[in-house]
Amino acid sequence: MSFELLATDPKTAARRGRLHTPHGTIETPIFMPVGTQGTVKSVHPVELNAIGAQVILGNTYHLFVRPGMEVMREAGGLHKFANWDKPILTDSGGFQVFSLARIRKITEEGVQFNNHVDGTPMLLGPESAMEVQAALGSDIAMLFDECPPYPCDAAYAAKSLDLTLRWARRCREWVDKHQPMTNGKPQLHFGIVQGSVYKELREKSARELMAIGFDGYAIGGVSVGETQKEMMEVADWVCPLLPANQARYAMGLGTPPQMIELIARGIDMFDCVLPTRIARNGTFFTDEGTKCVRNACFTKDFRPLSEDTHPLCQGFSRAYIRHLVQTQEILGLRLISLHNLHFYLSLAAKARQAIEQGCFAEFRAEVVAKYQPHDSAQDS
Repeated sequence: MSFELLATDPKTAARRGRLHTPHGTIETPIFMPVGTQGTVKSVHPVELNAIGAQVILGNTYHLFVRPGMEVMREAGGLHKFANWDKPILTDSGGFQVFSLARIRKITEEGVQFNNHVDGTPMLLGPESAMEVQAALGSDIAMLFDECPPYPCDAAYAAKSLDLTLRWARRCREWVDKHQPMTNGKPQLHFGIVQGSVYKELREKSARELMAIGFDGYAIGGVSVGETQKEMMEVADWVCPLLPANQARYAMGLGTPPQMIELIARGIDMFDCVLPTRIARNGTFFTDEGTKCVRNACFTKDFRPLSEDTHPLCQGFSRAYIRHLVQTQEILGLRLISLHNLHFYLSLAAKARQAIEQGCFAEFRAEVVAKYQPHDSAQDS
């Protein structure tokens, strides 16, 4: 079994686990920095190692469009291409097809679309999405799904889910036939629970995906405009149905309080572009919530971004980083990106420790009280 359940919290559904992948073991709960184009924006792989990143994301759609699979195969896969020797999870590309493609047509075969770069007609479907991810050599590949918009009515959500489940079976068949390997070991494959904000559809999705059988399960179609209450309800419905001995992943989430609340409901893995996206606007995380270094109050603030910032960021004051951001020097956004990623990774590490010590409920209350939810972000 790829996932070990090491501990559970006595007062919540929080879990401490260990996910074994071909390129290494991931300690959970874990935050995964997003490397859409094969890189976490502005951050060197050595720096990712230094801040404690255990796994990063790549995106099937973007890498399929460019540099393309011919380049990727000749490079020897995404790990070699990106000079990253730890685990990689690849999104199937389904969300980007629906959010970025200029013209798209959903058929039983897959999605015909004109890509967002030069408008070239392309097709991405269950088999091709799995084939692309096999060529990328990711440790964890996501099945190809339709991410329904929010809001949508129950009839549309049901039709979308049925298509996603048919695609899931085809993904499984392709994997069983081709048995893709990476680093000399079998690639892992995660199913994606869809169904919008409809309980019966989410439960149907979870049951049928488990019947098909995958190495782990993700909750997709969240952080697409629904309320915080609806987001948490979906997790409340789905998590109790999922196998205790397999990893659970909330896709595209989230803010610090969202992440902690979802850990409390039994989620193990998270990704979000927020740490690097808001860094490009000068915004950084602290124990008192987010702050923007562009504000004039930081002009003569010679403290570090926070007292527990990573050593790579120590020695650089808020005043200096503000100066860098104001003058559009690249180092400014790099330092804030490193700081924000360190903040998220540290939060996950503290959650792991709290679960091990049986005090996650208290830790949860402390975190949620400190941070106000920030606008959700999706990769694009």
